[in-house]
Amino acid sequence: MTDQNTDPNSEVNSGATAEVSSQKTAAQSHLRLWLRDVLISIAASFAIITFLYQPVRVEGTSMQPELRDQDRLFINKFAYRFESISRGDVVVFHYPRDPEKSYIKRVIALPGDTLSIDEGRVYVNGKKIDEPYVPRRYHDERSIAEMTIPPNEYFVMGDHRSISSDSRDFGPVPRNMIYGKAAFIYWPADNMGVVK
Repeated sequence: MTDQNTDPNSEVNSGATAEVSSQKTAAQSHLRLWLRDVLISIAASFAIITFLYQPVRVEGTSMQPELRDQDRLFINKFAYRFESISRGDVVVFHYPRDPEKSYIKRVIALPGDTLSIDEGRVYVNGKKIDEPYVPRRYHDERSIAEMTIPPNEYFVMGDHRSISSDSRDFGPVPRNMIYGKAAFIYWPADNMGVVK
């Protein structure tokens, strides 16, 4: 009669059971770590989108060629808590005539600036500004008499001047209606990059 403790089959079986149990515990541990990482990533993404960046879709062609109809981009909702709005920034704001709608335009003049437009040529503080973002084919011939931009307001225009509805139509935009700075185009891939 063989002693159970010395049975070779008994030793092999208990070793195999211990190894399977160890593998199962390791797999469960890896699964828990993976789930934790996924949940942290989701929470971080939610926080970034909610507090810092927000994805938006461009509707219309008034910001061509920089932004095209149906482009997807991220706007930075936190930028202007730490920096001032600058001339040339592409901003997103609530449309003054219908705050339920959002517009995206380029800042042309700041509070206190004098602005005039002579047959499409834009003058700020008496100097014609260089506008490399407006191709010649998108120029128009509109004029505006000299005006001073009121405190806490910004004069904005679309890059496609001949079709853009902007501050030439609805006036300067109050600072409290501007809620983001266009940051990065992520779709379509052929237009991907930092908004300039």
